[in-house]
Amino acid sequence: MSHSERTANTAGDARRTPSSGPLLASELTLLFRRRRTQALLLALAAIPVMIAVVVRVSSTVPPGRGPAFLDRITQNGLFVGVTALIVAVPLFLPLTIGVVAGDTIAGEAGHGTLRYLLVAPAGRVRLLLVKYVGAVAFCIAAPLAVALAGAGIGAALFPVGPVTLLSGDVVEPGEAFSRMLLIAAYQTVSLLGLSAIGLFLSTLTDVPVGAMAASIVLSVASQVLDQLPQLEWLHPWLFSHYWFGFADLLRQPIGWESFTSNAMLQGGYIALFGALAYGRFVSKDVLS
Repeated sequence: MSHSERTANTAGDARRTPSSGPLLASELTLLFRRRRTQALLLALAAIPVMIAVVVRVSSTVPPGRGPAFLDRITQNGLFVGVTALIVAVPLFLPLTIGVVAGDTIAGEAGHGTLRYLLVAPAGRVRLLLVKYVGAVAFCIAAPLAVALAGAGIGAALFPVGPVTLLSGDVVEPGEAFSRMLLIAAYQTVSLLGLSAIGLFLSTLTDVPVGAMAASIVLSVASQVLDQLPQLEWLHPWLFSHYWFGFADLLRQPIGWESFTSNAMLQGGYIALFGALAYGRFVSKDVLS
């Protein structure tokens, strides 16, 4: 084959290779149109609704009992969203993230569509990145669903007014709402490492349930290990270590140290398990 023919073939391949934009748009559309995804978001949104209804029908909320800020909900409805986010951190958010991330590659393999995506050709690296971006999009949507549902039901059932922060400063409802969105953003960052772990586990199997279950089990195990004082040296390296470190966002001025440490930790997990997912996926036989 002559040099001109090889050049022409290369140009033809480049024209046939789809850009990431349409592939990503298709992935996000399929993800958020799935009934399972919608059910997961509705289940998360139901958490603040249940909290608000229970507090509303209850005569009193004993101070210091239950989740943080629960006893303040009757004074200000904005605390519904904050309380719901705290309740969702240890189990509900990791569970939904594990389901979505564990399904990224294994779901396509299990349905027999992975080979067609690669023959398209989407390219393995591009497909892996698009799948992870889809998981990240869900990481954004999940805490946001809790926060927005909490703000809505809180405003509907309770009075809304100035909020007293942990530092003792009082802020207007608009700024208090922005602080709640910051907490949701903090939790999004917190879940990025788990999403990368789920992506890697998803490349190891053609059974999405296995990857989902493994991701959820690891999130629980990380939290259990983080509570053992004998493993204090290990705590800063656990991906769940900073999940509850958003208290500084409820102070005046806002402290960003925990947010930065959390982002750096999650970035390390993304790099490590992203590399492992890449190494596994590029060598995986999906066409047999």
